Amino acid sequence: MDSYGLKSVSDLPAPLRSTFNFRYFNSLQSECFSACFLSDVNMVISAPTGSGKTVLFELCILRLLSKFISTEGVFNHVKGTLKTIYIAPSKALVQEKLRDWDRKLGSWGINCLELTGDNEFYNIKTIQEADIILTTPEKFDAVTRYRIKDGGLSFFSDIALVLIDEVHLLNDPRGAALEAIVSRLKMISCNPEMKSSVLAHVRFLSVSATIPNIEDVAEWLMVPVQGIKRFGEEMRPVKLTTKVFGYTPAKNDFLFEKRLQNYIFDLLMQYSRGKSALVFCSTRKGAQEAAQRLAQMAMTFGHSNPFIKNREQLERLREVSLSCTDKQMQSYILYGVGYHNGGLAAKDRNLIESLFLSGDIQVLCTTNTLAHGINLPAHTVIIKSTQHFNKEKGLYLEYDRSMVLQMCGRAGRPPFDDTGLVIIMTRRETVHLYENLLNGCETVESQLLSCITEHLTAEIVQLTVSDITRAIEWMKCSYLYVRMKKCPENYAIQKGMPTTRIEKHLQEICVQKVNELSQYHMIWTDEDGFLLKPLEPGKLMTKYYLKFDTMKHIMLAPSSCSIEDALHIVCRAEEIAWIQLRRNEKKILNDINTDKDGRLRFHILGDKGKKKKRIQTREEKIFVLANDCLTGDPLVHELSMSQDMNSVCSNGCRIAKCMKEYFFYKKNYKGAFNSTLLAKCLHQKLWDDSPYLLKQLPGIGMVTAKALLSMGVRSFETLSEADPRKIEIVTGRKYPFGNHIKESLSSLPAKVEMKMEETDCPRQGKSKLVITLTRLLQSLQFTKRHYADMVVGVEEDNLIIFHEKIRLDDFPSPYSATILLSSPPQQGKLTVKADLIFEDFLGIDLHQKVILMKESGSNVVHKHGMKHISSIAHTKDMCVIKDDNKGRLPPPAEQKKASIADIDYVPSFNLLDEEFEESKMPSFKLVDEDIDEDKICDDDCKIITERTVFDHIRKKAKSLPILAASNVDPQCSPSLETLTLIRKRNRERQLELDSAIEVLDDMDESNFHWNSVSPAEPRKAEQSRQVDKDLISKCNINTADATSSADLLDPAPEESTSKALAGERIFEHIRKKATNFPVLETPFRIPSPESCLAKKELQCQGSDMKQYYSTVLPKRQRCFSQTMGEIREAESCLGFKSVFSFL
Repeated sequence: MDSYGLKSVSDLPAPLRSTFNFRYFNSLQSECFSACFLSDVNMVISAPTGSGKTVLFELCILRLLSKFISTEGVFNHVKGTLKTIYIAPSKALVQEKLRDWDRKLGSWGINCLELTGDNEFYNIKTIQEADIILTTPEKFDAVTRYRIKDGGLSFFSDIALVLIDEVHLLNDPRGAALEAIVSRLKMISCNPEMKSSVLAHVRFLSVSATIPNIEDVAEWLMVPVQGIKRFGEEMRPVKLTTKVFGYTPAKNDFLFEKRLQNYIFDLLMQYSRGKSALVFCSTRKGAQEAAQRLAQMAMTFGHSNPFIKNREQLERLREVSLSCTDKQMQSYILYGVGYHNGGLAAKDRNLIESLFLSGDIQVLCTTNTLAHGINLPAHTVIIKSTQHFNKEKGLYLEYDRSMVLQMCGRAGRPPFDDTGLVIIMTRRETVHLYENLLNGCETVESQLLSCITEHLTAEIVQLTVSDITRAIEWMKCSYLYVRMKKCPENYAIQKGMPTTRIEKHLQEICVQKVNELSQYHMIWTDEDGFLLKPLEPGKLMTKYYLKFDTMKHIMLAPSSCSIEDALHIVCRAEEIAWIQLRRNEKKILNDINTDKDGRLRFHILGDKGKKKKRIQTREEKIFVLANDCLTGDPLVHELSMSQDMNSVCSNGCRIAKCMKEYFFYKKNYKGAFNSTLLAKCLHQKLWDDSPYLLKQLPGIGMVTAKALLSMGVRSFETLSEADPRKIEIVTGRKYPFGNHIKESLSSLPAKVEMKMEETDCPRQGKSKLVITLTRLLQSLQFTKRHYADMVVGVEEDNLIIFHEKIRLDDFPSPYSATILLSSPPQQGKLTVKADLIFEDFLGIDLHQKVILMKESGSNVVHKHGMKHISSIAHTKDMCVIKDDNKGRLPPPAEQKKASIADIDYVPSFNLLDEEFEESKMPSFKLVDEDIDEDKICDDDCKIITERTVFDHIRKKAKSLPILAASNVDPQCSPSLETLTLIRKRNRERQLELDSAIEVLDDMDESNFHWNSVSPAEPRKAEQSRQVDKDLISKCNINTADATSSADLLDPAPEESTSKALAGERIFEHIRKKATNFPVLETPFRIPSPESCLAKKELQCQGSDMKQYYSTVLPKRQRCFSQTMGEIREAESCLGFKSVFSFL
C-alpha cells in the first residue's frame, strides 16, 4: 500500500484520537482499519512479529468504546457493561499491555484489571466493574471455575470482545486451556437464554505469527472470509539477518548446552558491536549460568568492560543493584549483564526489564517466556541451542518452528535500528533446518485431547454441560473437532474416514470420559448415562484446577491420613510431574536425606525402615526438597533446585487445600486436620513447630529470625513483649527498626479465646458440650480478611461432628455452638476435640479437649484439657445447636441451623420423642401412646423376651375398645384360615431372617446402655385416639356401638371373640404400616429371641441399636391385643418374631 493509501488517525472520532501518538497507521494497520473499526466481524490476522498487530487490538477496543459516544460527541461511559477480554500466553505480556492501556485509556475512566498469578487482589465485584480484563488462559479458566455459586460466571453476559494474542499457542500443551475457555464462551453465547445479552453477539479477534493453517483457526472462531488477513515478511518493519552456527555434539544434551556458554561472549563481541542483545536459553538454570559466565568474562576486562559504556552507567547499576532481592542477580548487574525468567519475583522481573529498556543492562539472558510478544526488543538475538527439555516425554526435543520464529521476532528495534541480527547455535546435523527459517512455521494442532477429562468436568460443574448431548456439542465447539476433520490421523483416527464416522468417534470419546468420571464419583449420571450432574469430588477438582490423576490420589488417601501421607500425595501429583531428577543433584539430595543433624521431620526410607542413602526417583527428590524447605532454613541454594522447591510449595499448597475440603466432605477428622496443617506449612514454607515462625511476619527474613531466636524470641507472644532497642542491638540495625518489627504484629488476625465446656443435659443418655469463641483483641490491619476453621470431632471414631468457617474480624463475640451427643458406653470413653485452625498463620491455632468417661455408676466423668490436636473422632448420635442468644455468624461463615436431621448418617426411629419435629429423617410412627416418665428405667438394662412382649400386650389390651362381632364386615375381619396363613408366612420370614442374622456375643449387663425416652407431649394421647378411630373406620365398624376405651373394664370370658377381633385389627394395622418403612442404608443385626432367652441379655450393636430398642420396640410392644390367648400360648415366640418380620 502506498503512502496515499495509509489511514490517518484523524479518521477516528475526535474523543478517541488521543489514544495514538502518531498521525498515520502503517500498511498492515491501514489494511485492517475498515474491518477492525468500521465493522463487528470476527477476525484472524497472521503477520510477522513487530509489524504492529497491537494497534489492531486497540482499534477493536475503540470500536466498542465508540458506542458510549453520544450524538453530541460526549463520551458517557457506563462502567463494566461492555467488557473486553484480552488473553495472552505469558504474565509478562499481560503486564506490559496493562501498563500501556492504563496509560492510554485510564483518563477516560476505563478500568483495566489484571488476572494473573502475580495479582490476587480481585473479587467478583472488581471483575464485574472492569472494562478490560487482561489474563492468561489458565488464570481465566481458574477464575471462572471458582465460586460458581456466588456468581463466578455472572460477568460473562457483559463480554462483548475477546482478543487472543499469539493464537498459535494452541499448538503448545498450554493451548488446551485457551481452547477450553473459548469453547465455553461459544457454548454460552449460543444459549437461547443469552439472546438479549451482549455475549450473544460476542466478537473474536486473534493474531499470530505466520502459520500455514490460518483457515482452521478462522473456522473455529467463526470468522468470515473478509475477516481473514494474512501478511508475509514484507510487513516486517526491520529486516532480519539470520546466521546459523553448527557445533560438534557432546556426550549428552546437558553437556552440549554447557559447552555453548563458552562461545556466547565471542559471538557478542563479533556481531553485537556494543548494542543490546538477548540470549535465549532452554531452561531457567541455563539462563542463570549463561549470565554468570558472561559476567565472569566481563570481569577479566576490568575497567574496559565492553558492556559498560561510562562511569554514570556503572553508578546507576550499583545503586539499583541494592534494591534487587536476588543476591546472584545483584552481582551480575554490576557488569551490565542480567537474566530473566518466570521464577523471579515480580519486583526483580520489573527491575530487570526497565534496566534493559533503558540500556543500562546490555545483555539479558532469558528463557523463551520473553519470546511471547513482550516488548523487550534487542539488536541481536542469540538462540543458545535449538533443543529444549520436554516435560511430558522426558527428552530433549527441537523447538517448534513457531517458537524459534517468536525468538527471532525480538531482533531489531524499529525506533533505533533498521536491521536486526539473529544468531542460532545448534548441532551440525540440524543446521539445514534453520537456514530457511523465516518461510513459516508448522501446522497448529489441538492439544485438548490429552486433558479433555479435566475440562469436561469443569463444564459439567459450571452447568454449561448438563447432559451427554451438550457434552458432545461442547466438543464440537472446540478446535479439536476442526482439526479432527482436517487431519484425523493425528488424533488416532484412520485417514479418509467420513465426517459422520468422525462425529461418532467424538461421541465415543465423550461417553468414555463421562463413564470414567462417573466410575470415580466425580459426576452423577442417570441409568441411561444421559443426564450429568457434578458431585463434590468433581467440584473440588475443578475449583482447585487439579489433574484427574491427582484427584484420584486424594480420594484413595487412607482414612487416618497423616501429614506424611498427605505430603506423599503431593509428591505424586501430576501438577509437578515435570520436575526431573538431574544427575548433578543426587549428591546434595543424598546428603540432605541422610540428615546427620536431625533437621528433617520425615525421610525417604528403604526396605528395612532405614534412611535411604541414594535418591533415585523424582518423587523422592520432591519429598526431600519439601522437607528441606519446611525446616525454615533450607540447605538447597542452587537456582534450579530452589525454583523446583518453590513450584512444589505453591502447587502443593493448592493440592493440600483440596485434600482439606475433601476430608471435610467425608467428615474425616484426622485427614482434614493434617491436610489443613500441611497447606499452611507449604504456604509459609515452615513446619508448625519451626523455631523460625517469625518469618511469617512482613519484614522478617532468615537473618532477622535467627537473631531474634538468639535472644529467646521465637513466638509472636515473646516478640510482643520484647524491647525494640534490644532487637536493634541483636540484629545490628538502626532505630526505628525495632519498632517496625513490633508493628509487623499488626498483620496477625484478631486474638481469639476458645472454651469447650460440658453442661448439664436434660435428656438422659446425652452429653451437652458448649464451645464459646471470644474475641480478645481486634486485628489492627483491615486490608485483609482473616478466616479460621472451627472443627470438632470425637477421637475414637475419627469423624468430624461440627465444622464451620469463621471470619475472625467480625463474628459476633462471644459466639457459641452447642453440641449434643450420646454419652459414652459404660466403662468406655469419648475424647471430644475442638480446634480453631487459622487459615494462613502457623503457631496461633487453638485446641481444646474434653474426655467423657462413664464408670460403674451412672454419672459421666469429664476431663478437660488444652492440647495440640493431631486427630479427632466421631459419634453417630449427636446434634449441633447454635446458641441464638449469642448471635449467628454472618455470611460466608453462616451455616444453616444444625439438628439431627443434618446428620445424614444417623437413622431416626422417632416413635415417641418429638423433640426434633422438623427432622428430615424418616419417622416410623405406628400407634402413639402416652408413657409415664417415672415408669421408665434409664440406666438399668432390661431383658426383652417373648413373655415380656405379650405381658405388655396383655396389659395394654385392657384399654382397647370392645368390637361387636355383628357389626363387623366379614371382608374386613380375618378368618381363622387367614390367621393361620399369616402365622405360616411369618414363620417362613423368620427362618429366612435367622439364616442371615449372626448371633451377637455375650455382653456384660453393666456394659449395656439404654437411651432415655422423654415423656410424650399431651397431644400425643389425642393423636393415639385419632389413630384408633381411623383404624376402626377403615374396617367399616360403627363407632357409635364402640365403647370408649376409658370406660373399659377387665374383659369377661364370653367377650373373648370381640377382643380377638380387636387384636386382629391391630395386627392388620401393623402390616399396613410396615410396608411404608424406608430401607435402612446401614442395617444392624438383631439377635434372635432364642439367644435372648439363653443368654438373658442382649448386646446392642452401636448407638443405632440402642435407639431402636429404646424407642421402636416399646412402641411395637403396645400394638398387640391381649385377646389372642390361644395364639399366644401355642406360638408365643412367633408373635415376638412377627414384630421384627415387618421390618
